[in-house]
Amino acid sequence: MVASVLGFSSAVSADSLTVKILQGKVHGKTINNGKVRAFLGLPYAAPPVGDLRWRAPQPPAKWKGVRDAMSFGAHCAQNHVFDDMVFQDSGPSEDCLYLNVFAPADAEAGGKLPVMFWIHGGGYSGGSGNEPRHNGDFLPLKGVVLVTISYRLGVFGFLATPELANEAGGSAGNYGLMDMIAALEWVHDNIAEFGGDPGNVTIFGESAGASAVSTLMAAAPARGLFQKAIGESGGAMDVGVHGSAEQAEREKQEQRWVESLGATNLVELRAMPTGAILAAAAAKGAPHFPVVVDGRLLAEPIAGTYAAGKQAHVPLLAGWNRDEFFFPAMGMTTEKWQATAVRLFGDHSAEFLEIYPGTTDEQAVRSAIDYHSDTFIAFSTWKWIEAQVKTGGAPVYRYHLEQPAPPSKFHPGSYAFHSDDIEYVFGTLDTRPGAVWLPEDRKLSEQMMEYWTNFAKTGDPNGPGLPEWPRFDKDGGLIHLDSTIAFRPDTTQARYEFLLKWMPESKPQ
Repeated sequence: MVASVLGFSSAVSADSLTVKILQGKVHGKTINNGKVRAFLGLPYAAPPVGDLRWRAPQPPAKWKGVRDAMSFGAHCAQNHVFDDMVFQDSGPSEDCLYLNVFAPADAEAGGKLPVMFWIHGGGYSGGSGNEPRHNGDFLPLKGVVLVTISYRLGVFGFLATPELANEAGGSAGNYGLMDMIAALEWVHDNIAEFGGDPGNVTIFGESAGASAVSTLMAAAPARGLFQKAIGESGGAMDVGVHGSAEQAEREKQEQRWVESLGATNLVELRAMPTGAILAAAAAKGAPHFPVVVDGRLLAEPIAGTYAAGKQAHVPLLAGWNRDEFFFPAMGMTTEKWQATAVRLFGDHSAEFLEIYPGTTDEQAVRSAIDYHSDTFIAFSTWKWIEAQVKTGGAPVYRYHLEQPAPPSKFHPGSYAFHSDDIEYVFGTLDTRPGAVWLPEDRKLSEQMMEYWTNFAKTGDPNGPGLPEWPRFDKDGGLIHLDSTIAFRPDTTQARYEFLLKWMPESKPQ
């Protein structure tokens, strides 16, 4: 995105829509009938193109005049555009390190409003901060400043090879995570000009965004850049659990993939067109480009950092949705479920069926949804929450979203499916194509917005007019978010203890 410089007069530059940040002046717009000021497409780092491809983010350039901040920057180049991802920009690009700031219309510089810093999901391979469901029309009305970001994805965000490591003094990969830290540093330096408090920042995200939150809590370079954390359906406690040997093998695998492209050195690789690299990364047999223990951002396996109590000791609000992954349960019967138990767990199938029972077809369907939701995302989130409870030294609040979203163009109905929480949290229900929301959906959205923003303000989600939400680390229970919100003790512990014991990938090798 190229900055356009506007010839505003000095009178306009004093307008609340013109803000001076370290890089220069920016001019935004109002949204939601003038209730919110929006500053879109603000560069928080230099474009990671050319020689900056696969390097740590560099500071953004300064500009003269006033930069137009009324349209979103490009979404990051990616292969995995999921069905429910809609972008509000002109197209993908590697030049995508932009963020958006949404503030109440009456927020003033130095106003000390809490800041909520959103990290989008998409498996670290898709998505953008400018999707309509992440719009900032409504959260700022609860008295916060909202920041949404884009960060490098897939091969551009996470390629790690020995050659890249040698170039960077021994570490490679995790460029997308470094982008998040650069954006947090930008917030620290600039957010006060929009009315936000750089000393009261809550990082929050969903799916890969939640995994990123748990990772940033373990990353020493991010320490002090945020004071609270929210994770929606995701955790990263398995990153690095298989040790340095696997890490080295990943780098060698990715090096072999680079060599298959015909690039003999990094200069040639950085000169390759974006499309050619994306096509090669999407081909059969290409690496997955995961988060790695790089020795710079992550010095050790994430679980080890939490076990030693070396993660950020900040309040945490986290949980997941009831029906995160239900597709494998469709058509399930008692007979099929019992056969599945034997196939998956062999001699331990009887114990499995006690925890995930299937004595009727209806029960088998419910257990299949629970099991596949657990192994897809809930188990990883549970491990993160448990680790933080044990060593985090700060309050932990846990939730379970159970309200089924209505049918829509991208999401089936009667389920609290993966990512269904996003529109409730942002108050953006009406951005979902084809959905007909019920009054109880809108009430729940208001309540969740209150809980989330209360937590951002004080580290405690409770507030006037809301059902009480006790601390999980003190009371061992969780809030069930449904048409009627209720607090109940946790009844799922046996499921996760079983998976911790018998799921091979959940244990270090």
